[in-house]
Amino acid sequence: MRLTRFAHGISQGVARFGLFGIAIACAGTVAAAEQPLYTVLNPTGNPPPIELRAMAPRPASLSGKTVYLVDETFDGGDKFLQAMQAWMAIHMPDVKTEFREKKGSYAADDPDLWKEIKSVNGLMIMAIGH
Repeated sequence: MRLTRFAHGISQGVARFGLFGIAIACAGTVAAAEQPLYTVLNPTGNPPPIELRAMAPRPASLSGKTVYLVDETFDGGDKFLQAMQAWMAIHMPDVKTEFREKKGSYAADDPDLWKEIKSVNGLMIMAIGH
């Protein structure tokens, strides 16, 4: 008799504990449903597809050409290009050089600058950091 009461008491305890667990789970679900929903974005993003392009053909000589020295505003790039411009003035006097700062970052387009370079059939050296 005692064993039956003991077993009956255990099964009731387990049942009560199970019902308590279900009630807590349901309460958590209801509380979660009342909370605002947040959308999380992946910070790495998805890069755009890459369009492969051939490199521009190299001229046989720089003699008589205009070379644009383009700074994309990376630290010290302007000083490097200006030193290059001074060197070219001494060692390559038949090459005209033009120093320009590109608008925006490296990846940003600067159509006005590209148009200017193309209008004189110029060449370009761009100082890119890193």
